[in-house]
Amino acid sequence: MSKANTKASPRGVDFHCHLDLFPDHEAAIERAEKASIYTLTVTTTPRAWLRNHSLTRDRRFVRAALGLHPQLVGERENELALWEHHLPETRYVGEVGLDAGPRFYKTLDAQKRVFRRVLECCADAGDKVLTVHSVRAATPVLDMIETFLPSGRGKVVLHWFTGSRSEARRALELGCYFSVNAAMAAKDRGRELIGTLPSDRVLTETDGPFTQGEDGPAQPNDVRSVVAAIARIRDVPEHIAHQDMIAALRTLVARP
Repeated sequence: MSKANTKASPRGVDFHCHLDLFPDHEAAIERAEKASIYTLTVTTTPRAWLRNHSLTRDRRFVRAALGLHPQLVGERENELALWEHHLPETRYVGEVGLDAGPRFYKTLDAQKRVFRRVLECCADAGDKVLTVHSVRAATPVLDMIETFLPSGRGKVVLHWFTGSRSEARRALELGCYFSVNAAMAAKDRGRELIGTLPSDRVLTETDGPFTQGEDGPAQPNDVRSVVAAIARIRDVPEHIAHQDMIAALRTLVARP
């Protein structure tokens, strides 16, 4: 796990959050680090990368991912070259993907151009770990992963997946992992999906500050409630759900 290794086992996993969108970015990182939560803090534009990277590069548990959010592609597609420039500096990529929701459908062609290039660059580099957005776009996202990120050239975690059960099965066949959050576990459809996923492909996330935790916008330490929800859905003790998730994390980030 590079510097953020699992020899000192994490107390939890938040594989998708936006720490730089909290009022005090540095304090949010420090809280995650102190709580020993293995945290992937995603970026939404390449221009945010340098500060995120500098604040996390020496942390044990917190890592930054290099992203170009699909919802921002309409105004930020010209930052793709900057994204490519920074890619050699990190193993983690996100938030990237496609969003075909009503607000962003008009930029879907541009999103596909960007996502294709992201996947191609990751395939060329090899050994990248991507956290991928797929709102109303699970099938095109999976089509592009299958075409442009060949097996063995990278690993994909589908963030807050809302696709169908058949799309989830296809994602598993492609080797994808899933990161699930409290908002998913609060809905029947989300619980149904979580219940069908193999434990060795599931990680927890908060997507904070866009979801709610115990004391306001969700922070990495709030993943404890997600583990508890997964345990209830699977009818297993919480410590088993936690152990399964840490094992999944180890496999995901293991070097080839």
